[in-house]
Amino acid sequence: MRIGIDVSQTVYGTGVGNYTKNLIDQLMRIDESDVFVLFGGSLRRRGEFAKLFPPKKNTELKTSILSSTLADIFWNKLHTLSVENLIGEVDVFHSSDWAQPPSKAFKVTTIHDLAPLIYSQYTPDRIVEVHKARLRWVAKEVDRVIAVSQSTKEDAVELLRINPERVVVIPEAGDARIKKVGKDEVYRAKEKYGIFKNYLLVVGTNPRKNVPRIIHAYKKLKDNNLQLVVVGRKPTNVENDVIYTDFASFDDLSALYSGASALVYTSLYEGFGQPILEAFKVGCPVVTSNVSSMPEVAGDAAVLINPTKVDEIVEGILTVLKNRQKWIKKGNARAKEFSWEYTAKLTLRVYKEAQRHSPERLKGVEG
Repeated sequence: MRIGIDVSQTVYGTGVGNYTKNLIDQLMRIDESDVFVLFGGSLRRRGEFAKLFPPKKNTELKTSILSSTLADIFWNKLHTLSVENLIGEVDVFHSSDWAQPPSKAFKVTTIHDLAPLIYSQYTPDRIVEVHKARLRWVAKEVDRVIAVSQSTKEDAVELLRINPERVVVIPEAGDARIKKVGKDEVYRAKEKYGIFKNYLLVVGTNPRKNVPRIIHAYKKLKDNNLQLVVVGRKPTNVENDVIYTDFASFDDLSALYSGASALVYTSLYEGFGQPILEAFKVGCPVVTSNVSSMPEVAGDAAVLINPTKVDEIVEGILTVLKNRQKWIKKGNARAKEFSWEYTAKLTLRVYKEAQRHSPERLKGVEG
């Protein structure tokens, strides 16, 4: 088979881009019989795709000046310009979470979350409209939707009215570039970011990441031997004693996870929650939310709390800190239940449906 995959978002370092990169790396490792046609659209960063996806015998890289803005216009709004015009004939096309092109192929897409619809107040209007336009075509045309969690599948069925038989749950894994590192690397990162005590780690600053409540909980701990470190850009009018890292490389993230006393990942909503598994993998205990997908990912290996209750966040942190080794052991075991190889094998199984699928594809909406 010729399997087309939109890799356009991999150059931006987003969670979706990291998912695509990890997935493709594993697909090319486990499947040498099919040809992967990788499509990268960017106006100014086309050269970066070749660095991310070096030539291999079973891959073809097709780049275009079709930027994200142009893709939204041509594919989401006008819904014209078949993807085959850019990459040639393919049996399967796996679209990104940004644009849904017309195609004669067996169409697959991944829904990572529906935050732009559920928490539209925290998302720029343009982004909300892009996702609404794309998701209308997903509901109408896509043959198989991959949801990264059961929670996300339920959201897709309820909000988009997609036939649940079209949706398959395939979990993600922690980013393969996050690794356990030694004391020297932890020290280097702490020195770089001005961390001079033990610290709690927070990953992400989007409003649904719930950072203000986490800061409130941190202050209620009244522990002078702990700092709070937030991976992300520092907002205006924020407490000066909270450390914000701005952008952090994978090396820095590995060190920050490895050195943290705990990850506090008490989001209001997540489609999956990769940081939970990344922390587990390197031996960082986790406090996370008891809503949306996070209990699915964490299992019984993290302390689950109500993210809207500051006192529960406080108690969750204290519970972890009192018995770190217990939670580290449980987290390590839980992390081993997820892998990109497993994700790739299940995804490849979805692609293979194109070989045996009848011309009458299972489309339409429920009801």
